[in-house]
Amino acid sequence: MATTIEQLTEKVAEIQAQLALASHPMQDETRMSTVMGLIMHGGSIKGYALQAIKAAREGDFEAADEFLSQSMAEDKLAHDAQTEMLTQAAQGENVPIDIYMVHAQDHVMTGIATRELAIEMVALYRKLAD
Repeated sequence: MATTIEQLTEKVAEIQAQLALASHPMQDETRMSTVMGLIMHGGSIKGYALQAIKAAREGDFEAADEFLSQSMAEDKLAHDAQTEMLTQAAQGENVPIDIYMVHAQDHVMTGIATRELAIEMVALYRKLAD
């Protein structure tokens, strides 16, 4: 099937737009909102997990469980944003990966790792208290 001049022109415009976005990713407000949301949720996952450890160390296991629950809720919000991006990519949409996205994903993964450790530490403090 032959490619028309109009199709080539559209493809060139699309590539130029992608290059412009790659050069200036902060201009895409929706994308930066997603990135900032991931950073925020990642920080909250970690922050609630650390509060859970502190509460457990002080013997307040009810508060520790609540903080772990809040950490899980933040994780779900981050996961939902990630799933949306994965769906977009699966549908052929361009999902740029740059230092901002890498930084955001780093926050989420650090938060998750901290929460997993917090779960174990709360269980340990609980066992020590018994």
